[in-house]
Amino acid sequence: MIIPVLDIKDGIAVSGKSGNRNEYKPLKTVFNHSADPLEISKALKKAGASEIYIADLDAIEGRDSNLDLVRNINQILPVMLDCGAYDQDSVDQALQVSEKVIVATETLQALEDLEEIFSKANRERVIISIDVLNNKIHTKHLKLDFNILRQIVENLKPSQIIILDISSVGCEVGMNWQLLDYFKGLESSIIFGGGVTAEDISKLDVDGVDNVLVGTALHQGKIEPLL
Repeated sequence: MIIPVLDIKDGIAVSGKSGNRNEYKPLKTVFNHSADPLEISKALKKAGASEIYIADLDAIEGRDSNLDLVRNINQILPVMLDCGAYDQDSVDQALQVSEKVIVATETLQALEDLEEIFSKANRERVIISIDVLNNKIHTKHLKLDFNILRQIVENLKPSQIIILDISSVGCEVGMNWQLLDYFKGLESSIIFGGGVTAEDISKLDVDGVDNVLVGTALHQGKIEPLL
């Protein structure tokens, strides 16, 4: 399944490349004439989307948040939300406005927090995002590698895992299939994001990955919304 992506900054949908958030510009999309996240979400639902991935860039960077806007979008499409949640309190806050919350390696501050989250929250509503930059785990606060994360995933047994190749976001260079090698046997739980092309989607069934995050290629009309 294709899961549409919306990055939101200052209340509008934006787009950029390789995670360079300071260079993000208002999103141009075939789904609406403006960068209004609500109108885009309505059009995506009409096209057949069953859920949407939203990155609240303001919240992730600790400047502000778009949580009220996310709440409204969640009434249109179930939202899986990355807002920089890293502990039980921030997860609980995110789940008040979204269907699912993402706990990403970029903003996670302690592995103990992750264990607490999964011991208390509904694990069906918590997604671990393994953020990758230049083939290394992207994290601001911890020392993590793929072996450590494989063990964490096996212990916590999340219902879904995102592998997000930040280096390829917005670049349409194709999926970094080698990243899947670190998580063999867990493919059915994986949602892959970053650089996804139409050619990649045709290969997904072969590799056992059921879900992908698609932003640029979808909004530019290069991928049919097979949602």
